[in-house]
Amino acid sequence: MPFSCPILSEDIGHGWGILNVEPCEGLKWFDRRIEYWLKPMFKPEGIFPALVTPFTKDRKRVNEGQLRQLVDHCIEAGVNGVVPCGTTGEFVNMTIDERKRVIDVVVDQTNGRVPVVAGTGASGTEQALEMTKYAKDAGVEASLIVTPYYLKPTSRGIYEHYSTIASQVDLPIMLYNIPQVTGLSLPWQMVEDLAQIPNIVGIKDSSGQLSFILAILEKVRDKINVICGHDEVVVAALAAGASGAILASANFIPDIWVQIYGHVKNNDLEKARELQYKVQKIARITVQSGAVGAKEALNMMGVKVGPVRLPLSVGGVLTYEAREELRLDLEKIGKIKAKLVKFEVEEKVLEGRFMAVHITPDTIRDFKLRVGEALAGKDAEVAHIDLIIGNKGGPVGEAFARAKANPTAGHEALVAILEPNVVVKPVTLMVPTVTIKNMRQASMVYGPAQSAIAKAVADSLDDGTIPMDVVDDLIIIANVFVHPSAINRQRVYINNYKAMRHSIRRTIEGRPTADEVIENKDRSKHPFKYTP
Repeated sequence: MPFSCPILSEDIGHGWGILNVEPCEGLKWFDRRIEYWLKPMFKPEGIFPALVTPFTKDRKRVNEGQLRQLVDHCIEAGVNGVVPCGTTGEFVNMTIDERKRVIDVVVDQTNGRVPVVAGTGASGTEQALEMTKYAKDAGVEASLIVTPYYLKPTSRGIYEHYSTIASQVDLPIMLYNIPQVTGLSLPWQMVEDLAQIPNIVGIKDSSGQLSFILAILEKVRDKINVICGHDEVVVAALAAGASGAILASANFIPDIWVQIYGHVKNNDLEKARELQYKVQKIARITVQSGAVGAKEALNMMGVKVGPVRLPLSVGGVLTYEAREELRLDLEKIGKIKAKLVKFEVEEKVLEGRFMAVHITPDTIRDFKLRVGEALAGKDAEVAHIDLIIGNKGGPVGEAFARAKANPTAGHEALVAILEPNVVVKPVTLMVPTVTIKNMRQASMVYGPAQSAIAKAVADSLDDGTIPMDVVDDLIIIANVFVHPSAINRQRVYINNYKAMRHSIRRTIEGRPTADEVIENKDRSKHPFKYTP
């Protein structure tokens, strides 16, 4: 016979309600509720990677094996939890069934080692409610719910969205403010109101606005935990009182963020700042490119996670220039390690230490003629390098001799020098692409651009991109673009340095490969196509 049992009402989150259930069923239910009430409420603390979602090569399915490997990779680095199906997880480009399966796989693979906070947001309340209920049943510790996007509800609508879900699912809930993608900011006054709901336990702020984080900390730090979601301001947010961070870059540099978090907890801000400075460019690129940058970094490091789904792509939100910069910085912090690569230059066969990634060939041969190019920067100070590298006794050596013996007016070639009377090796000839018509333009090309070219060659020799044992056998010719209206000498130097560094690497590796060209053919364009 059914009986009435006073319980804590799930509908309103407090007070008493009446539950009509069968006695046996009711006692079991009541036991579970007692266990839930007595268990300390989960509150997010520490470093949580916003997990990317690995897809198969054709982008059609979730690669569950790679997802499991990624979870282990992050846990082994000491993270405090993981967050599947968030923005970095490309949840908006996944079906509901795919999202549910990803949550199941992550919960299973963590196996209680760290908490799982599942992204369960949606633009509609019913869809978000369905996902949150599913996540609870799957065994997550909490859900992360983004503000409703696209239709941009009023403040009342936002409140009802969160309060409806919180009242119907007895699961700790984190608010999620990321106005740059939702088109809607979550006002701190709204956060103050929502913090009164017992099972709303935290907020992830990805706006990058420290003033917003400070306002929330001022108002509700005694009620909910504030989590930084913007990779560029982590130390500042933690120092201000944030309880942790959920980060895209924690997929591939989780150990560094764990160290930073530990330093702040131990009041050693100097060490925390120095580590943040070391990865600041990586953080900036990741914030700008999201899942694309995080996946490229992981793939370059050998943690395979496959491609992103369209409309995201390399060459889009992650430019080819940014991908090369990301690679260089991962090398600097030791995430991409040098390996032995064979070089075959004329009769010489030698092994050199090369910062190799998955696209680097094991043997680099045929130095008769190798070509490459790279772009860096924007506006008037943009730099573009067309590069050829080859044996002194081959066609590149012949071209070098002709350019020196028969200079073309306005395109006079110059041998790059590191300092007065010190020619860079391999010998490098710089040829202006744009016709030089005045002294100011000549000063830009033969001044900062030339210095940048020489420095890039020297650094490529130091890091093993160009093997030391063949410097006297090779010739480099760089066609250098400097816009006639360029005026900022520092930017001309920096952009030409970057472009030369990237073009040398691409030339040595034989990139883009035929596969890369085919993959990107529909997204490629001339770098100045839309420039007046």
